Amino acid sequence: MNVAFFIYDQIEALDLNGPLDVFVKANVIAPGSYNCYTVGKTKEAVQMEANTMAIIPMHSIQTAPRPDMIVVPGANPDCVMAYLQNEDFQYTLLNWLKDYYDKGTIIFTVCTGSMLLSKTGILDHYEITTHVMLLDALEKHNPKSIVKRGVRFVDQKRLITTAGITAGIDAALYLVEQHYGKELTETIIEIFEYRQNNCNSK
Repeated sequence: MNVAFFIYDQIEALDLNGPLDVFVKANVIAPGSYNCYTVGKTKEAVQMEANTMAIIPMHSIQTAPRPDMIVVPGANPDCVMAYLQNEDFQYTLLNWLKDYYDKGTIIFTVCTGSMLLSKTGILDHYEITTHVMLLDALEKHNPKSIVKRGVRFVDQKRLITTAGITAGIDAALYLVEQHYGKELTETIIEIFEYRQNNCNSK
């Protein structure tokens, strides 16, 4: 499975690295399970949250391999709301993502990443969630969706959305179990020394 990690300026580090490490560990244990790579608007470095570090995308949106799943990490709520008004962000990066969604690619948002998709139509008619700080805003901007509260993640098959930050790890572990079974997932949890929270909307 090709898993593209969508990166942009001021991305939240654990939103990206938590799920990324789950899928990377899965591929180490079961080679060939996940091919993970980062995708940016260009291959120029982007700044992580608070400009604490920079990350260089492996691919631009023009050169990236076709993804089976795109992971959309979040950012600080103020940044996310600014991106909703940023025409360049909407018409380049999000159009790239929407194009692949329309072709059948699974979208997996982490934390406030779901809010970034509010103008794409991808969230319409799905049950969705996000970080507790943006649940009201998510509901306001997505009147055709059902916003779930008090859950770690929501699996709608073509769309997986999570609550805040560490919930991305829970959802990634859940997906590994769905794809490759409980034994592989339990091995990753043991390596992580992580207590998994398996709550979703059900």
